[in-house]
Amino acid sequence: MSLPAAKSPYVGYRFPAEVISQAVWLYFRFPLSLRMVEEMMAARCIVVSHETVRQWALKFGQEFANRIWRRLPRTGDKWHLDEVAIRIAGIQHWLWRAVDQTGLVLDVLVQSRRDKQAAKRLLRKLLKRQCRAPRVMVTDKLPSYRAAKREVMPGVEHRQHKGLNNRAENSHQPTRRRDRRVKRFKSPRQAQRFLSAHSQIASLFHLRRDHVTAIEYRAVRARAFEMWADTSGVAAAA
Repeated sequence: MSLPAAKSPYVGYRFPAEVISQAVWLYFRFPLSLRMVEEMMAARCIVVSHETVRQWALKFGQEFANRIWRRLPRTGDKWHLDEVAIRIAGIQHWLWRAVDQTGLVLDVLVQSRRDKQAAKRLLRKLLKRQCRAPRVMVTDKLPSYRAAKREVMPGVEHRQHKGLNNRAENSHQPTRRRDRRVKRFKSPRQAQRFLSAHSQIASLFHLRRDHVTAIEYRAVRARAFEMWADTSGVAAAA
């Protein structure tokens, strides 16, 4: 007896899967506002409102990100942690981010504080998601990391040095670019929801150009697009 085919997530939508997938990809992949995505779709003779794009992003963004997470290679055993200030509705918050030694984003967490409790919350969230502790943890010299690690991961090697943590600091750049070019986040919940999806979609297209030929780079990029098509269900719906 054959198993029933999985129900398409696009059932009931007026637009085809290819259009919805493209709009969601544009919104999360590049520092574009909803109205910018609307205009780019209009350039392809696809009339869709920015509010519809917003609903698509809410519906499919995290779902696609979760699928990508399950398909990406196993993360490394060296974690780089960093925090950066962001303003949400005029109030300063902190975006905590963790990446491995290859630059793959492990997780992000928006918090209002930059103390030991905030660092502990990040470490516990990482352990729950990764299901294992790292071999090495690299941070800047913020004392909160050392205090939190002592309680949550006492046996892990901890290196604190500003110059060693460029990997995590560089990972903040896409968020900074978006913050400059697009309207700021309106609430911590909105920021967390967007950045959680954005980090995984960005990881899929985290394609390094250094030390590879143009042919090799295009091959890696083609595989990323293939995974996106499979993840978003476009390949199955085509």
